[in-house]
Amino acid sequence: MQHFPDVELSNRLKIPILGLGTSHNGGYSHDAVVYALQQCSIRHIDTAKRYGCEEALCKSIVESRVPREDLWITTKLWPGDYGYQSAKEACRASCARLGVEYLDLYLMHWPDCGVPGRSNRDVRADTWRALEEMYDEGLCRSIGVSNFLIPHLEELKEDGGVMPHVNQVEFHPFQQPWQLVEFCRSEGVAFEGYCPLAKGQALHHPLIVELAQKYGRSASQICIRWSIQNRIITIPKSTKPDRILENCQVFGFQLEDTDMAAMHALHDGRRVSWDPTHVESLGSRWLKRTWRVSGDYMQTKSLFISATRSGTDNENGAAGSAL
Repeated sequence: MQHFPDVELSNRLKIPILGLGTSHNGGYSHDAVVYALQQCSIRHIDTAKRYGCEEALCKSIVESRVPREDLWITTKLWPGDYGYQSAKEACRASCARLGVEYLDLYLMHWPDCGVPGRSNRDVRADTWRALEEMYDEGLCRSIGVSNFLIPHLEELKEDGGVMPHVNQVEFHPFQQPWQLVEFCRSEGVAFEGYCPLAKGQALHHPLIVELAQKYGRSASQICIRWSIQNRIITIPKSTKPDRILENCQVFGFQLEDTDMAAMHALHDGRRVSWDPTHVESLGSRWLKRTWRVSGDYMQTKSLFISATRSGTDNENGAAGSAL
């Protein structure tokens, strides 16, 4: 059975550099996850409360018969559960749905908070304090954030006691936030990238197609190999067993330096997921503007979620939410 390379976190735990992302609205397949665990050596699974598939993932893990101690399970805390006490309750609820006694990685899903009368910074600080305590208790073996930019991380560094072990952010040939990557690495924060195929957009780029022909690989394998070769923890999504297998076969070749540089030049700043630059680090003016348009918090939240729910498969050519 193939063993994927690991990335060592600042707390000395090792996370597999390649994982399987999951999602909602057609983005989860029980059979595909079981196949990934049993046939593809996948041991790193990424999910979130928001995706609504934690209970389904529990069933897939049980059926796979892969021992819990061999798995790396990541899930995420949605902003609707931010706050000291609610974060703790949400984490335990996720554990119950997943059928586990602990999480390998628990992430704050988004930097915006949506608590009326409180700044994003204050709510993030309270929430992070809860995650730090759950880390100390062993309920979460590591803790981190998702979609946080440098200003958000700088505030968390000032307000908290432990820097996030991981920051999970959109990363693909068209969206290469190297300043954020280098900041994370300088602070001991491992960088994890989602949407490595840009929701399929990268698969048809002429350069990537050309490289696929050169190396005798698929376009998705070129993108994933490029990401991993940049030392980015990478979590492609798919609900198709054959594509999951294909996405895992990226360790038997290496891109030449000139080809790595050519792909580096593909960055054009486009995003295929939500843009956290709209989330202010101090206060919540963007948040208040959104709330005025939508009416109230719950209405805004539901609109935000529905606006990102589209597609039926995965990154290998289909659109869908990646948050």
